[in-house]
Amino acid sequence: MRNLIYLLVLLVPCSVFAKQPLAQSRVHEYMLDNGLKLLVKEDHRAPVVVSQVWYKVGSSYEHDGITGISHVLEHMMFKGTDKVKPGDFSKLIKEQGGRDNAFTGRDYTAYFQILEKSRLPISLELEADRMRNLTLPPEEFTKEVEVVKEERRMRTEDDPRALTYEQFNAVAYTNNPYKHPIIGWMNDLDNLNVDDLRKWYTHWYAPNNATIVIAGDVEPHTVYEQVKKYFGQIPKSDVPTLKPRIEADQIGPRRVTVRAPAQVPYIMLGYKVPVLRTAKEEWEPYALEMLASVLSASRSSRFSKVLVREKQIATDADSGYSMDSLHNEMLLVDATPAPGKSVAEVEQALREQLDRLKTEKVSEEELTRIKAQVIANDVYQKDSVFYQAMSIGMLETVGVGWQKADEYLDKIRAVTAEQVQQVANKYLLDDSLVVAVLEPQSDAKRPQHNPAITIPPGH
Repeated sequence: MRNLIYLLVLLVPCSVFAKQPLAQSRVHEYMLDNGLKLLVKEDHRAPVVVSQVWYKVGSSYEHDGITGISHVLEHMMFKGTDKVKPGDFSKLIKEQGGRDNAFTGRDYTAYFQILEKSRLPISLELEADRMRNLTLPPEEFTKEVEVVKEERRMRTEDDPRALTYEQFNAVAYTNNPYKHPIIGWMNDLDNLNVDDLRKWYTHWYAPNNATIVIAGDVEPHTVYEQVKKYFGQIPKSDVPTLKPRIEADQIGPRRVTVRAPAQVPYIMLGYKVPVLRTAKEEWEPYALEMLASVLSASRSSRFSKVLVREKQIATDADSGYSMDSLHNEMLLVDATPAPGKSVAEVEQALREQLDRLKTEKVSEEELTRIKAQVIANDVYQKDSVFYQAMSIGMLETVGVGWQKADEYLDKIRAVTAEQVQQVANKYLLDDSLVVAVLEPQSDAKRPQHNPAITIPPGH
């Protein structure tokens, strides 16, 4: 559950502004007249280019009744325009020796291609075409909804841990839109229609709601000219304004039990915490990142050392926190009991480790070691051109700005043991605790794809 972390100079009158890149980042920023943002990251180690188009829409933009629509639309983006037949988008990219795919998150939908650098214009032409010109054939929509429903069955309903996580979120949040699964609820998928999809596409797929990220062996101004050629004539659209949807205060612990076919039990604990975009104190997300890392950054971290190897109470234990989200997040811990150990014993052991963070400051030696691991992981990730582009696109799309990627290492280095203890005492509170427990069942005890979910009285 590790997170992925992450000056205006007039170039052409009335057409584009470019920001001077920081020496460290070498990111060049441009804005077209129609509101499309372009970010170019130079990396000349290999003659390869990564092209990504990020749209500010995902499952957190959805409302009851249409959950999963962003993901279904992602599928339909490969189903043709007037110029490109269904299925031909990926075929054309493959013919150029490239690879392509897409992904839907809670706060974004993104499409990408990885190509030899001279093939970038082909990628841009295809993406510009499908930004506004999807045909959305009803017969293709019908097929793709069934594909998504089967994906839901395989990846969620038949995966006990994924099912537990889905129910955890549904219980954890009251009005934060993260309560909805990205893939959607099955009943909503059953009732989606192509007109719903057409409206969603028209509302959100527009140049002024998108960011293009190009990373690799490229020359920034040349890329800008290419992007302007293919995207510059697409008109901007009236993009809906999001309501804040700030989560209501939780006034007591919440628990959910999931009974589903599984081999072993499993437990998740979570606490509501701020993220980069919402934190009132800028340092807090970085302190929360370090808190999660102290617990499970590596085999030498506390969960692995104490719970798995020393006490042998769990076969695995992990923690996670994502600071680069649109809305407030959860700091999560989870574990699988060791043979002969109960879920209650594991929960107590997890909470003892969390309480220890409140009462004892992390030693400077441990904090220095954990920081070195976190920093090394970030440096290794940035060795990937694709990861560089993804970090930029994600931070920009959730509204904190791509520049945060350059601040990450310095902010992590600056975290103190006192700050880790402070956020532990401020956010790891019983009144904001959410617990989900997986109770293994045999297949015979549960109707297929219809898990029994129980919420104890009083919660």
